[in-house]
Amino acid sequence: MSQKPFFVTIPHSGEKIPDLTPWLLNLSEPMLMRDVDRYVDVLYDDAITSLSLPLVKTQWHRYAVDLNRLPEDIDQGSVVGCVNAKGFERGFHWSITTFKEKLISEPMSFDTHVKLRQLIYEPFHKSVKEMYTQLRSQTGKQTIYHLDLHSMPSLGTSMHLDPGETRADIVISDSNQRSCSRTFRDLVIAAYVTAGFKVGYNWPYKGGRLTEEYGKPQEGQQVLQVEMSRALYMNEETKKINSDYQKVSQNLKKALSYIQENL
Repeated sequence: MSQKPFFVTIPHSGEKIPDLTPWLLNLSEPMLMRDVDRYVDVLYDDAITSLSLPLVKTQWHRYAVDLNRLPEDIDQGSVVGCVNAKGFERGFHWSITTFKEKLISEPMSFDTHVKLRQLIYEPFHKSVKEMYTQLRSQTGKQTIYHLDLHSMPSLGTSMHLDPGETRADIVISDSNQRSCSRTFRDLVIAAYVTAGFKVGYNWPYKGGRLTEEYGKPQEGQQVLQVEMSRALYMNEETKKINSDYQKVSQNLKKALSYIQENL
């Protein structure tokens, strides 16, 4: 199959703790993995490999730097001297989990914030931007299609917009219809439905900074965020993968194959 103008990102599956964030060491595994999109890269690996899909992902833990936030998404609890009124506890650096567990006892220095940005944020986003350029060159197409792949708790927590609600298998988000065309959105929804998933749209997630920053359909950048319920493939308490996760992996392969074939 010839190269399609289509690639994926996985920004939250990394588990490596940088030396710059010692407060994340020695946490229990359930707490450390509370908000990591654990195994998303494993589950999509067969699809990505067999379909030769370009991939941008990270090895780094999202509590150190969340790649689906902007560097200015910081608050006084995470960075010394921050006066950003729009900062929040689960921003660029996480200071609390979605179960309200405190991650950092004292805010880091601004110098540490800068070093973390340079170590983790800048290389990842440089690779994403280069992927758009590379695919335009390789395919001769100006419009590039981009899926940002994530996982989510099967039930909303008190820190979410939907506390206690059971979520769909898959939630597709397009920043309130701003990050892509209806045609691409409908194609992706149809792909996951055809593969056997129950699909929700823009609830409880509407998209993150990746869809906001790269989703520019008028400039040929079509981006969708795809969240997958963790109950499909893992024990959400122990954070261990289910023995039959390959079934989910095969269905994800069907979904991505459907998208690729119909672009």
